[in-house]
Amino acid sequence: MAEAAPQTEGNEARRRAMLQAAAELISERGFGETRIADVAKRAGTSSGLVIYYFGTRDRLLVDALRFSEEAYYDTASTLLDEESDFRKRLSMLVGWSCVPSLPGEVSGSWGLWLDLWATALRHPEVRDARDELDGRWRDLVERIVAEGQQAGDVAADVDLRRFALTFTIVLDGLSTQVALDDKEITSDVAYDIAMEYAEQRLGLAPSKRRAKAARKR
Repeated sequence: MAEAAPQTEGNEARRRAMLQAAAELISERGFGETRIADVAKRAGTSSGLVIYYFGTRDRLLVDALRFSEEAYYDTASTLLDEESDFRKRLSMLVGWSCVPSLPGEVSGSWGLWLDLWATALRHPEVRDARDELDGRWRDLVERIVAEGQQAGDVAADVDLRRFALTFTIVLDGLSTQVALDDKEITSDVAYDIAMEYAEQRLGLAPSKRRAKAARKR
């Protein structure tokens, strides 16, 4: 692997431009169809420089997803910290999982996750990154629910880590269907299913649903 470049301001700007280009291209085309040369062209640089910074395509995928996730968590943390009502915070978390992207996030970034999961099956470096990034997602959910429990909004006997593990699995599964444009699992249906699950597990009263009732045949 190529030696990492020194972290000067100019180098960091170039690195972020490459990551932005890689994230966009992988989201648009998929990892298998994205070449180092494609990333270099969009970033306005050379293939050699991309390799110098990242070394391998696997590392570029991992770092592109981290780049996308930084935007997600920066936006999510700001918005969550501005809201004190637990149910609204829960609704925000669910809603973000059921839309293509948050403001400031790379468009179509769910495609990055789908490629990361698929690549992680056979690539140890990507597998380790998947573990780290999924852990961060679970930690965020656990923190929000823990704060709700401390405020008395969540049942005292809820196992916070267990809930975070199962709830993120539910959200990831639903979000994948939305990203794949499933005809039955629309954003509104995914939102309702996730909220129903959370309300049942956390001891919350049912909230208003978003999806319209299906017509009877």
